[in-house]
Amino acid sequence: MVREHPYAEPCARPRQVVALALVLVLALPGVPRAADSPHRATALEAARWIRAQRISGEKGVWLADPAGPASANHSLFSGTAGVVIFFLEAARVTGDRSYLADARAGADALLDAVNRDTEKESGYYSGIAGMGFALHETYKATGTEKYRRGARRVVDLLRERAVQAGAGVEWNDYTDVALGNAGIGLFLQYAAREMNQPEARGLAMKAGARLVELGQREHGGLKWLARRGFADEMPNFAHGAAGVAYFLATLYRETKRREFLDAALAGARYLQSIAVSGAGGSLVPWRPGQQIYHLSMAHGPAGTARLFYRLHEVTGDGQWLDWVRRCARAILASGAPQKHSPGFWNNHGIAYGTAGLAEFFLELHQRTGDREYLEFARRAGGHLLAQAARDEASGGAKWFNAASSAVRGRTVAHTGLMHGAAGIGLVLLRFDAFNRQARGGIVFPDSPW
Repeated sequence: MVREHPYAEPCARPRQVVALALVLVLALPGVPRAADSPHRATALEAARWIRAQRISGEKGVWLADPAGPASANHSLFSGTAGVVIFFLEAARVTGDRSYLADARAGADALLDAVNRDTEKESGYYSGIAGMGFALHETYKATGTEKYRRGARRVVDLLRERAVQAGAGVEWNDYTDVALGNAGIGLFLQYAAREMNQPEARGLAMKAGARLVELGQREHGGLKWLARRGFADEMPNFAHGAAGVAYFLATLYRETKRREFLDAALAGARYLQSIAVSGAGGSLVPWRPGQQIYHLSMAHGPAGTARLFYRLHEVTGDGQWLDWVRRCARAILASGAPQKHSPGFWNNHGIAYGTAGLAEFFLELHQRTGDREYLEFARRAGGHLLAQAARDEASGGAKWFNAASSAVRGRTVAHTGLMHGAAGIGLVLLRFDAFNRQARGGIVFPDSPW
């Protein structure tokens, strides 16, 4: 008896052929499986779209704005470093090593820039400090020594670039987490703790001493201008007192130096003094004297609550957890994410939009057990799923965001961490991990969660 070849008559066994084809397709790297949760499946579709934005001929460099040929950069905020973090998390969650290959390609580009010292910005979200974080996380995921050496090279570069100023050191005119000395200090504390670089903690302490000195007394507390010599003040996490005080409170946790805690508490008192409070919670304005209230991580309660939570951790004082809850209540009362306001416009990212709110409430639920927080987190996560736009060319997912309320009519799909698909995908992967009761993922130097 001659056994019939299974492919001799393809039309004779349509069900088997379709099943085989489906298996072959789902075996391809980076293709979501039918069993994936909606959160994971959409995150992996975001990965497909980001992959398609790689610059031809350059390994591991992606366009931040696919419509802007000059938009590629290495930053944690919108560039290669942030995309590397997303791909590392996708590899960890799925076990798919193709995502690890993407992360390594990006880390190689970062390593080249660090070794040649071509990136002149030192900041955490804007320069080499964030690149160092991405390099060390790549080392942790791969065990490849060159990435560890690259991260240590970043610490060396920051030591070389530090300028003696007043009571300590600084790297530029910015005091803040996003661009300046507080964010660099947070990376240095990460380096001391995660990279066994004790000298990095000493450098962070010098940065802290300089920031304490730069604090300006007001309303019984301390405030910091975003940039030394400029009058502009944005008091929340990314550019103001909340972020600087968070760094100082974290520095106290690591060193037990009382002057850092005193300054952090003074920063919190200043924020309390300018907050608008009521039954709906407490909001610190985007700028003092302006009745515009952002909601998300960069300039709103989802970020400012990080300071209050860290103060609760280091002092054990329940008032600070109450202020975390005040921040949460303000968001709950706002009608977000469905309702837009001057301070919460059509943006889905971590820094300014829905992903930042979703992450905040998911993390807060896990620490308090409050079901109302979980309900909001799920609603915000569902909003992210609903707002995903399908990209026909890549078969992936992307989100269109307006960069600010001033240009809310102009939306762009970005690839990066804080303002684009990488960050939204990262938050969706955290929902997937929560739903599966899996362990948490990468912890950022500026996050208390």
